[in-house]
Amino acid sequence: MTLHQFTDSLSLSQPPANLHPILQGLWYDANDNWEAAHNIAQSREGTQAYDRLHAYLHRKEGDRFNANYWYRRAGASFFDGSLEDEWKLLVEQYL
Repeated sequence: MTLHQFTDSLSLSQPPANLHPILQGLWYDANDNWEAAHNIAQSREGTQAYDRLHAYLHRKEGDRFNANYWYRRAGASFFDGSLEDEWKLLVEQYL
């Protein structure tokens, strides 16, 4: 799947089958279902990829303190770019 195909899938009622769970979380996030995305991030807490998703979600929520905690757990620095750039970076990483 390409980034273009993934973004086209955002118009569907459900994420495409066989997506990596991180991509499912990003799909739900893009469809304004923060809770579903957050549930995925929490499902494998302690795994760097899921903690990284968790960091992004709390950054998007506006909770920088909590986001910083999850960035540290993921072994990542706070993302200083736009939320859109961070979302795209994460999508491309898991495609």
